[in-house]
Amino acid sequence: MPIRYIPIDPIVLRGQAVLGNFTRSLRYNGNHKPGQRLSRGLPLYELRTVEQVKASNVPLAPVVTAQEAPNLIVHGECQAACAHLLATGQKVDLVYIDPPFASGANYGRKILMRRHPHASGEAVEGTALEADGWEETLYGDIWNKEDYLNWMYENLTAIKAVMSDSASIYVHLDWHIGHYVKILLDEVFGEENFRNEIVWHYSGWNKTLNTHFERRHDSIFYYSKSLESVNFNSFHEQWESTEAYVKARKQKVLIDSENSEPYVLSDAGNGQRVKRYLKEAIAEGVVVDSVWHLDKLNNSATESVEYPTQKPEVLLERIILASSDKGMLVADFFGGSGVTAKVAHDLGRRFVHTDIGLNSIQTARDRLAAAGATFDVLRVQDGVQLFRNPQQTMAKLKGLIPGLTSPKTPQPLPDYWAGIFASDGAVPVALPNLLDSASRVFDEAALHKLTLEELPKLADWDYPVQKVVVYTIDIADPQACAAWLAEHNPSGIAVELRDLKPLLGDVVLSDECVAVVERVAVSAAASSSAAQGGVESAMYRVVVQRYHSDYLAGKLAEVTAKKVLQPSAMTSAAGKAKAAALPVGLSADGLECIEWLSVDCTAAEGPWTSAAEAKIDVKNRLILNGVRQVAKWDGTLLCASAPKRLRVRNVAGDEVTVILSSID
Repeated sequence: MPIRYIPIDPIVLRGQAVLGNFTRSLRYNGNHKPGQRLSRGLPLYELRTVEQVKASNVPLAPVVTAQEAPNLIVHGECQAACAHLLATGQKVDLVYIDPPFASGANYGRKILMRRHPHASGEAVEGTALEADGWEETLYGDIWNKEDYLNWMYENLTAIKAVMSDSASIYVHLDWHIGHYVKILLDEVFGEENFRNEIVWHYSGWNKTLNTHFERRHDSIFYYSKSLESVNFNSFHEQWESTEAYVKARKQKVLIDSENSEPYVLSDAGNGQRVKRYLKEAIAEGVVVDSVWHLDKLNNSATESVEYPTQKPEVLLERIILASSDKGMLVADFFGGSGVTAKVAHDLGRRFVHTDIGLNSIQTARDRLAAAGATFDVLRVQDGVQLFRNPQQTMAKLKGLIPGLTSPKTPQPLPDYWAGIFASDGAVPVALPNLLDSASRVFDEAALHKLTLEELPKLADWDYPVQKVVVYTIDIADPQACAAWLAEHNPSGIAVELRDLKPLLGDVVLSDECVAVVERVAVSAAASSSAAQGGVESAMYRVVVQRYHSDYLAGKLAEVTAKKVLQPSAMTSAAGKAKAAALPVGLSADGLECIEWLSVDCTAAEGPWTSAAEAKIDVKNRLILNGVRQVAKWDGTLLCASAPKRLRVRNVAGDEVTVILSSID
């Protein structure tokens, strides 16, 4: 349960979304529920500092005032992050969010095993080299439209509560749902505070389509919090050439008879024309308008971090330069690849990056550390343990509930129910939607939906239902809930509420890692591949002896089994056998599973402070302490002080921490 709820004013500005006696012009089922939930305030949870990252020569100090608050990466929901900012008195000067687009698709990345650090040349027996890999979901974007709009309304209201009076918000969407969210923005921020609909046009493949034009733009809705005060900096872009200027302006170039300088006649108003020298017009540049022609990011770009839906830095540069000044706080509550925080840091702004997905937190953390940023990583302590992200957790969850199965009936079970317990006849089972933060607390709105909407539907199902089981994470008011179920359940179906948190704890399985510490002389350290990162005074070497992940071993076995059934995977186009066509299983020590490792020389518990770290990217290149190396990773990591603990991340993003033995 939350520590407490922080009150916010749920009464929004009256924009065009309110017409006549309609409470909201965007009418859809359930649109009264956000107001019920927001009336109790934002849920404030404990936030635990899990890591402190500092740039060179930047000391880490405890937070004293909001003005001295550090840059933040928050692993948790948007509303929980907003509650923390409210509780600590911090106000955001600029918000950019790139939330799910309700696109009806899941977005993932390919998981690739790394080359074993002790392998040489060709594949050898017992050693797994780069497997073809498999796709894993990073986040889900499959929504019921009504649930999505309710969820967005609550998030937008929470975000508005933490914005300063002169702040702005940019909401990045596309054709799937953007026109609906525009109405919500009018209601939350007020029609009068709408500034622009920015059209981001990008290039793409030259396709010939039969039913519609190719879709090559997103919409970014720009609002200010207030009408009177807003941070905004108009700026110019340089003309590509004199020819580009002349072509765009469609002006005739003349030559000054006195100095032979080319000039044009510009409109001065009231039918008057004034002489303007061409070099002055070119130097001034062109004012940026609301249509931005910027290319999408491609996978070969140097800034690519292999994150789906990653946005280019130039897009965020334009937004941050336009609506903030140096030293201001920039927030992204659906942070994804961390581009907003990274660009904010580069431009001298402070940042808050929030996301519910573990891969987002890891990607942003590594990206910001490489950029030399100083920040804290916080984790929301809401009692919910996720397997990397809500989508993957939901996929694993059903398999952890004993006896849960899908009913084999002519009439499908209503969507509210995840399955049934068939051993007791036909007992429908409901699970919370972990993608929707509102479903994490079983409150009055959820209770009404269950008893007044969902239970009556079961009367028409193929089997008689006497009882249902509803898994919950938290119950807002257990006594009131029990009283309502006893007195206001017209269906007569018994309802059993069960706590989901113990099952969520079983979702997250720790991997096994064995490592030892060796004291080495400076000369020996210099021979290690890690020494090329400039660690000349290193006196301790951490040697990873064994790493094992049941999950990765199982996935690799699945990939192998599938490829065995594909004869083409075993031979080349010329009919020759492929030497490394199939992964041959994990090696005895499993080091090919490792993507990143870090040592903490400060303490064996508490917030992590990285003294040295290494990352092996998808192309098997070693990045040591932010510097790309020529040599490959050799299974070790050097550090100047005695290491207290080791943290290892595998290629799928799972992390394990090992306490290292002390050295005399």
